Amino acid sequence: MTAATTTDGRGTGLPADRLATLRARFAPVFATIRDGAVERELASGTPGDRPMPHDEVRALADAGFGRLRVPEDRGGFGVTLVELAHLVADLAAADSNIAHLWRGHFGYTELVLLRPDSASRDEWLQRIVDGAIVGNATSERTGTTLADISTTVTPAGPGSLRLDGRKFYSTGTLYADWIYLAADRSGDRVTFAVPVDAPGVTSVDDWDGFGQRLTASGTTVFSGVRIDPSVVSAYKDAPLSHIQAFYQLYLLAVLAGIGQAVVDDAVAFVRPRTRTYIHANAARPGDDPQVLAVLGRLSAGAFTARSLVVAAAGLLDEVVATNVPGSGVDHALLDAAENAVYQAQVEIGPRVLRSCSEMFEVGGASAADRTRALDRHWRNARVVASHNPAVYKERLVGEYVLHGRGPVDAWEKYHEVGPTRF
Repeated sequence: MTAATTTDGRGTGLPADRLATLRARFAPVFATIRDGAVERELASGTPGDRPMPHDEVRALADAGFGRLRVPEDRGGFGVTLVELAHLVADLAAADSNIAHLWRGHFGYTELVLLRPDSASRDEWLQRIVDGAIVGNATSERTGTTLADISTTVTPAGPGSLRLDGRKFYSTGTLYADWIYLAADRSGDRVTFAVPVDAPGVTSVDDWDGFGQRLTASGTTVFSGVRIDPSVVSAYKDAPLSHIQAFYQLYLLAVLAGIGQAVVDDAVAFVRPRTRTYIHANAARPGDDPQVLAVLGRLSAGAFTARSLVVAAAGLLDEVVATNVPGSGVDHALLDAAENAVYQAQVEIGPRVLRSCSEMFEVGGASAADRTRALDRHWRNARVVASHNPAVYKERLVGEYVLHGRGPVDAWEKYHEVGPTRF
């Protein structure tokens, strides 16, 4: 079976059938999302008073986007992480905000898939297949690191717990049906999901970043929310998994999609353009070898970014294949795969950010026209890349290659209960 390739550099290195079928399935939704991206961007400035793409997110859910990773025999599409990375990048090329806000959903889906067979696992898989969207509310502005949590669950009578706290960076929560979060229970870090409409849950659109403005990465407040103790699990009881590397890989897929959007927008700008410079090499910009060279660099950058994401995703697929429900994955293989994700991060962020700036070399001042919103690509890429600064990953890659100290051990060194358990 031949690998899928296309003229725009979106070659997959995978058998063409399933990925091509899924791309065709989501293409109309992606196209609609792309058509409205600039309009949404221009209206996205003021937190709390901006139109959110609820209809677009729901259209994706209705088309089955949220069940991509659910096994086929459970009603999903059973895609690999490589295939998921391609589809997330394709969506991010249409609108990186909408691709990004699904991160918590797919992360939670991975956690459900890692569970041993149980009634709870079956229930969650069915919810996802039925179109439920899961948002994220794990981070806070308290303390000094992700490990510091002030949100609590405390006893609230027989068979009940009470959830209280305040979260920030709650990506996707305003679009979600459920919220996945972390809390402290008598000194133990625990995790669970609650319905967005549970009494005491309030989500606020107060994310004021200069990029990724529509990801709903703002505040979520939990005030006296009743929790069934049976749904709460401790981080320390979870086996070693690929989940932390997955969360980073997902962001890299979003960045790769932004890189492709830069190429698409630069080509769309140059193709009809007739005005050029007195020192130009051709009468039309589209025939100018220097303009073509810029487009070539942009395209090569997008190809490189996606290729790195796919390579790292392939290694994570190998890790997932070693998973024994309840026991975890192969530690050495996970170290190598997570290191690959870090290597990709070190290269992809700077490359995509450079492309977001260099694209303006293909045109004059008209490229800066506000109605084109081409600046959104740099702002969005900068915010995505800032989630986990690559400077730290450079050091960890160096430690791995020189001393053999893997990323998994490094996480656990700095956290009593490592985020590899998240």
